[in-house]
Amino acid sequence: MLASFGLVVFVLRSSLFLTNLPQWLEHDAQLTSPFTDFVHLREGVYLFEKGYDPYSGGIVRHPPLYLAIFSTLLPLSTRFASALWAILDGVGAWLLLKIWRMRSRTKDTFQECLIVSAYLLHPYILLPTLALSTSTVDNTLFLASLFFASRGNKSTSLLALAFLTYSSLTSILLAPPISLLILRNPTSALADPSMSRLPRVTSMMKLLAEFLLYLAILHSTIRPHPNPGLWWYFFTEIFDHFRPFFLACFSMHLMVYPVPVVVKLGHDPLFATFILEGIIATFKSYPTLSDPGLFTAMYTLFPELLPQLRHPLPTVMLHMHSALLLPLFHHLWMGQGSGNANFFYASTLVFGLANAAAVIDALRAGLRLGYGSREGYELVQL
Repeated sequence: MLASFGLVVFVLRSSLFLTNLPQWLEHDAQLTSPFTDFVHLREGVYLFEKGYDPYSGGIVRHPPLYLAIFSTLLPLSTRFASALWAILDGVGAWLLLKIWRMRSRTKDTFQECLIVSAYLLHPYILLPTLALSTSTVDNTLFLASLFFASRGNKSTSLLALAFLTYSSLTSILLAPPISLLILRNPTSALADPSMSRLPRVTSMMKLLAEFLLYLAILHSTIRPHPNPGLWWYFFTEIFDHFRPFFLACFSMHLMVYPVPVVVKLGHDPLFATFILEGIIATFKSYPTLSDPGLFTAMYTLFPELLPQLRHPLPTVMLHMHSALLLPLFHHLWMGQGSGNANFFYASTLVFGLANAAAVIDALRAGLRLGYGSREGYELVQL
């Protein structure tokens, strides 16, 4: 039943590539960024094949390895890319399903169908895929790293994470919780944090050293990028001589979170990775809908959180509100010319608030599961 259901969903969503929808979406600012845009990737491959430096003009921002692969090993036609992107999403849904099975140690057909649907039919994941955003590749690499970490295949997991970091530099912050997941099993420990203890520091350091070794092999082709993200409007208002200082502050802001998240949630490293992924999706540079899409799709891995969520309806409504405002205000600003940057930035703030609310509510629910079972303890506020 599950296989038939998954196949039907996969075929239905893949049939959308045969419509004109991908052409309408390929330039959408909410679905693609300068680092994930398929049009810029195609332009970079063209310049690379003609012997020009693709990065001299500042238009192409994709990793050089992508240019090498699509100019030698794989064709870059729209039809082939559409098929490849659809397959990658199918692989991503399968990986998410396998992670759920390893975590729950049970088989629940309804929950498994829900997991497949939450990934393949999630608009935040489906629309970037139709736009041929390379964030689809990033999502599959992230889930592959989690899958192999859950199985204890440390080298394969760390290699997948290294390639993900090569494509999206902020993913380096996921190294600590994924390394911890390799040393543990993915079974849920949210309800009883005392059941697990943090592993020896030497074991963690060995895994992090192996990850950095893989990353060092790719370091010559990693191109660091600025971090406007949620703060892009701020950089339009400050004086130029203050720009490097604030750019450094906002870029290093994400480095605050990994250690506290791992220390507090180390008893359940899969949940810690989930929370950290949500934080990165909220504050990363050049976010697209695909980033919170992956985080919200991972909610299905933690059904025990749902009864403990405090404000799920406002969070969903905020996402729906921002999903309407973002394209509308972008069109008014860039298309009609009847709006300005304030319009689009207002919708950006609503979008950021929706992502933050989803992360905070999930974190509170996870902590409540741990403390709620202890007599005399009650989590009243986070």
